[in-house]
Amino acid sequence: MMNSIALTLRKTILIFSASVLSLLSLPSFAQMSIEITGVGQSLYPIAVMRFKDEGKLPTSVTDIIRQDLARSGYFKNIENGNASESGEDAPNYNAWAARGANALVVGSVVQKGADQFDIQYRLFDIRKSQSLGGLNINSSADNLRAAAHKIADDIIMKLLGERGIFSTRLSYVIKDGKRFRLVISDADGQNIRNAMSSGDPIISPSWSPDGKKVAYVSFEDRKPVIYVHELATGRRIALSNQKGNNSAPAWSPDGKKLAISLSKDGNTQIYSINADGSGLQRLTRGNTIDTEPQYSPDGRSIYFTSDRGGNPQIYRMSAEGEQVEGGKRVSFKQGFVTSPRISPDGKYLAYIANVGGAFRLYIMNLATGDSQALSDGTSDESPSFAANGKYVLYSTKVGNRRVLAAVSVDGNTKQILSIPGSDVRQPSWGPFMD
Repeated sequence: MMNSIALTLRKTILIFSASVLSLLSLPSFAQMSIEITGVGQSLYPIAVMRFKDEGKLPTSVTDIIRQDLARSGYFKNIENGNASESGEDAPNYNAWAARGANALVVGSVVQKGADQFDIQYRLFDIRKSQSLGGLNINSSADNLRAAAHKIADDIIMKLLGERGIFSTRLSYVIKDGKRFRLVISDADGQNIRNAMSSGDPIISPSWSPDGKKVAYVSFEDRKPVIYVHELATGRRIALSNQKGNNSAPAWSPDGKKLAISLSKDGNTQIYSINADGSGLQRLTRGNTIDTEPQYSPDGRSIYFTSDRGGNPQIYRMSAEGEQVEGGKRVSFKQGFVTSPRISPDGKYLAYIANVGGAFRLYIMNLATGDSQALSDGTSDESPSFAANGKYVLYSTKVGNRRVLAAVSVDGNTKQILSIPGSDVRQPSWGPFMD
């Protein structure tokens, strides 16, 4: 018989799941609005000039690049006007230095056909009076946002030496009238596309490591079933439709397996399953609830939520199961902890803790065990690391509506991504795309 603690955890999980059902409708053609707060004072001054002949484009690549750099929390754009330079000649380094710029971005657009454009950009280091190179991108009108994100990522790499995440994608769930929509968007929340629409709830999206598939849980069969959805074709398979609940899919780093939670034998336990639905293997065998599995970046361990010690906490075990290495408790700072997510470098653990009735996003240094709150929210959910490990995406509540929020791992830069009049949840940040 399930003990009272297990019942408490199950009720908590059901409350979180039921809260997904309270999503509001999405207005037609609504776009994400972004509010950036808390950026640091020591921002890198950069001048992003209006791209020459950009008026030929249906979408401004200059504006998207400027917005991306602002959202990074690292840059301050000192040129917000419409002046343009093509980059064909070396800039006046002394003049730009006098204006306070450390770097300069210039570009141009050449129309090659009714729907084709050549976009050229160049980056200059003003302090060193030298060119840092650039990119030449051929783009259709439909892919201009992707081209702009690629340029912003290149700027991040050249100036900061780290890979940018503007070309990655997000997934999240919206309820549109009486229908639930799993949507895919750019990393800035724009360019929303439907991946799946259903009259029944959709929860827990999880990206495959190659960014080509999303696993999720759908209730269209009047019970939770795990599906794997191929984004390019729309083809999908029912990965797990066992008796009882099928929930919490999480991909292994090599994309060959998923860790899932099943209640087919009674209390919810963790299993692994091949990506084609074969090879189901039970990994935990406790008499309490084990759920929310997440692979470590090296694929050797699985982090998960369990109430085996009383209240829910986060544990780690071998990816081959507890029979190889038993579950070891990881979280100790708070009394009620769920939703483990591991940073891509394996150094940090993001999670949700209930502190005084407030569900709040925390981050832990796994080497030291030190943790800190990354938000001051009271109803945070579903954390997800960016591919470069620098930001955590999650769902929270502003006023009476749920929104998406992103925060840097140091807590200095915070962003709210919202759709006016709508309610969005269950975010998942996609991987780098080669």
